Amino acid sequence: MTAYSSFRDGRLPRAAAGFTLVEIAIGIALITLLLGSLLVPLQTQVESRKISDTEKILENAREALIGYAAANGRFPCPASSSSNGLESFSTSPVGTTANGICSNFFDGFLPAATLGFTPIDSSGYALDSWGFSTNRIRYAVSNQTVNTIANPFTATGTTTAGMKAATITSIAAANLLYVCASGTGVVAGTSCGTAVKLTDNTPVVIWSVGANGATGGTSTDEVQNPNPNGGSADKIFVWHTPSTVSGAEFDDIMTWISVGTLASRMFAAGQLP
Repeated sequence: MTAYSSFRDGRLPRAAAGFTLVEIAIGIALITLLLGSLLVPLQTQVESRKISDTEKILENAREALIGYAAANGRFPCPASSSSNGLESFSTSPVGTTANGICSNFFDGFLPAATLGFTPIDSSGYALDSWGFSTNRIRYAVSNQTVNTIANPFTATGTTTAGMKAATITSIAAANLLYVCASGTGVVAGTSCGTAVKLTDNTPVVIWSVGANGATGGTSTDEVQNPNPNGGSADKIFVWHTPSTVSGAEFDDIMTWISVGTLASRMFAAGQLP
């Protein structure tokens, strides 16, 4: 039968009949696979960029805190959830710049408004690169008594209080905030225990709760860091490389200030003898 007679009979020749349902399904499957192979690397790149940007935010926060200490002889208290980015002192007992008693030594936020830190959200808090209210930059400062001086890191730097009175030699020998490589084996509120100890002599820890900021993470390692979903607010913190292993997820991003770095900046500023 000729093509002409097929058209005349109301039938299309096979070549003009279009794709079958099976051929369409195969085509859709191939397109889906192709898009999937493109989207996964793109998503990975986006997450990597957010991590990198957050690391820069934390480094800027670290420098802002060191600069504040160099100018004022003390670190600011962490902000509370209701202080709008300003440092927050205890109400009972009453905290002041003189005694350095903070409301949230271990589970507060970066006092961005006090530091003049930017960018901030409309409530005065600095956010990590995920940008949600649950992703406010976290900040902890040691309240360890050193050389009989209470709250030396947040009290006014005078001859009777603060880091100057505690002396850098005693500070360097003190157990301050702990950063451990695992939450397993730590002695709650006391030390890293059997976990690998990254430091036990940092006066300040700054961190982001990462992509899972809405929950703060539920793995043993993540709940050791105070977060909006709970966790123990003490002087023990955990940091290690990211993990997606089920039950051991970890995406917190963290940095801290060494006593040596702090001392060099404060010596240069004349805050330490």
